[in-house]
Amino acid sequence: MTLTIEELKKIIVSQREEIEEIFEKEKIIERKIDKNYLCRYLKYPNILAILGIRRSGKSILSHLLLKGKKYGYINFDDERLTELNSKNLESVLQSFYELYGTDLEYIILDEIQNIPNWELFVNRLRRTKKVIITGSNSKLLSSELSTHLTGRYMDFTLFPFNFWEFLIYNNYAFKEKDFYSTKKISEVKRFLQKYLLLGGFPEVYKFGGRYLIKIYEDIVNKDIFGRYNIKYKKTFREITNYLISNFADEVTYSKLKNIFRIKDVHTIKNYMDFLSSSYLLIVLERFSYKLKNQIIAPKKVYCIDTGIINKVGFKSIDKTGKLMENLVLIELLIRKYYRHNDLEIYYWKDYQQREVDFVLKKRTKVEQLIQVCYSLEDYNTKKREIKSLLKASKELKCKNLLIISWDEETEIKENNLVIKIYPLWKWLLS
Repeated sequence: MTLTIEELKKIIVSQREEIEEIFEKEKIIERKIDKNYLCRYLKYPNILAILGIRRSGKSILSHLLLKGKKYGYINFDDERLTELNSKNLESVLQSFYELYGTDLEYIILDEIQNIPNWELFVNRLRRTKKVIITGSNSKLLSSELSTHLTGRYMDFTLFPFNFWEFLIYNNYAFKEKDFYSTKKISEVKRFLQKYLLLGGFPEVYKFGGRYLIKIYEDIVNKDIFGRYNIKYKKTFREITNYLISNFADEVTYSKLKNIFRIKDVHTIKNYMDFLSSSYLLIVLERFSYKLKNQIIAPKKVYCIDTGIINKVGFKSIDKTGKLMENLVLIELLIRKYYRHNDLEIYYWKDYQQREVDFVLKKRTKVEQLIQVCYSLEDYNTKKREIKSLLKASKELKCKNLLIISWDEETEIKENNLVIKIYPLWKWLLS
């Protein structure tokens, strides 16, 4: 049974009222994003695709971008719209016209990937409208979309709150002069401990850590099981839990295949692809100037949010150092997607098992090498971290060396090189 125009209009109005109520009653945080940069892509009939993990604030950002403008909005992540398909999407446009007038210029299509074969409708729509689409799956910009919309869209990846935004949410203003205040530094480190525990999903601050389980389950059930034909769902969940529990560790497809007794390694590759496409996990390649070596080397797997790690992952030993490493990667990705699109991020390891957590590369040049270590007080730990940095520095011809610790700040001079040691809180706020 197809939805009537009147039924569609009721759903559109109720969704709009829900969003307006959120803006009235909830605390809306201005994200650390250049909105003018994003709005440039809406000056002419065009498409802005805002992508990112579920519940990261894509809908709120879309509405903020169109603040003060007349626009139509519909969220396809709604059980009342399960009957909709690409053939009757024209009814959505007609509903907008009847509600807001035929001079409607802007349209937001939220979680559009829930409608199969939506690309042609959006391509036709963008010829006369300025369209924002959102999606919680990176496959939204699939080869089909690229074929239909070559050069006619801009995509932007949104992340959960970073540490700055977490402080703003908690009404904590940290100014430049506060970098020299012992009291302020102590306070900000307490906030950082809380942020490491809870992560960056805004609704968790209202509903508590258990809400992370709901976000996790929605990602698995709606964004993965609802999209892909996964036969062995129990095994998929076990693999997912294993990867989250062993975050910041190296993995290989063959090792996972053997652990979970899966016959075909391509199944593991597909599962990893589903998890990264849904933004739940981040797969980091080992750095090599030879592409073949990158492909065959073990990967390092991280989680999009430290809160999910703490709530979903298996707890054994204290993993603060690894949580710090995970958080540094998330912040590096935020800086890449929000400001430095040409930044590439890898890890490095040589045949002697010396390892550097992050290699930052732009074009053909390695720009910076970063180690993350909770404390350098132990002599052997300090020696290991420095030795790895120096070896990578020589091999990759990079002199910009950084160690991020919990609260140490100094410089070390070795082999005519300067290694900066920076506290995590200061690096996140710098």
